Amino acid sequence: MPYLSPALNVMIAAARKAGRALIRDFGELENLQISKKGPADFVTTADSRTERVLVEELSRTRPGYGFLVEEGGAIEGKDKTHRFIIDPIDGTSNFMHGIPQFAISIALEREGHLVSALVFNPVTDEMYVAEKGHGAYLNDRRLRVAGRKSLSDILVASGAPFLGKDGREEFLTELDAVIGATAGMRRFGSASLDLAWMASGRFDAFWERNLKPWDIAAGILLVREAGGVVTDLDGRDGMMDCGNILAANDALHKQLLDLLRGKS
Repeated sequence: MPYLSPALNVMIAAARKAGRALIRDFGELENLQISKKGPADFVTTADSRTERVLVEELSRTRPGYGFLVEEGGAIEGKDKTHRFIIDPIDGTSNFMHGIPQFAISIALEREGHLVSALVFNPVTDEMYVAEKGHGAYLNDRRLRVAGRKSLSDILVASGAPFLGKDGREEFLTELDAVIGATAGMRRFGSASLDLAWMASGRFDAFWERNLKPWDIAAGILLVREAGGVVTDLDGRDGMMDCGNILAANDALHKQLLDLLRGKS
């Protein structure tokens, strides 16, 4: 059984409450897909409501904690040592199109260090949790990253810049290198779930550029507590600041770092 701190229990309860409404919303999307207007406004409302529920629930049980949230930005709290980092729907485009690959992502920082993490897909009821120093779990099953050591055997996940975003040419160069050296590449559209899947051994590695802290905070702790290595694309611990990330096991990390830098 996983060790669940009081804070992580609170995070789980908040995610499950918000997730129940998301499941109902997801069930309505099939009808909205055929409308002329489409589901965009509906999804925006669901996103905002989910964020509001999470902030309200966490504030009620942890008054004074600060927040960094996708829609509302930074919310200062009286307690300067604790901050929740939240993405209410990571994988919004998937959600909008009725694809059940999205998640609620919550991380807790204590004095600038990630200490608790949660990634929850309410449709599949997969609850990934991690506590610093106590491991990572999917529901009640302990997680370990995959043990493959050769690039030619691995499955790698990433995210691609979409319309209006910078970095397309850089991504295509990196993608060409990865496709040429590995067994396969996947682009599923939810960074937090990609990292959770890497922690569980479904993927062997994950890289992406230009992400926000709420995209990766929970996933970073999940991978590390599952025995993986997470850095930015310079091999440093600057992921939350620069938004660039590479996660893999210890045997693969340097190989992939060199590959993405064009040194292989």
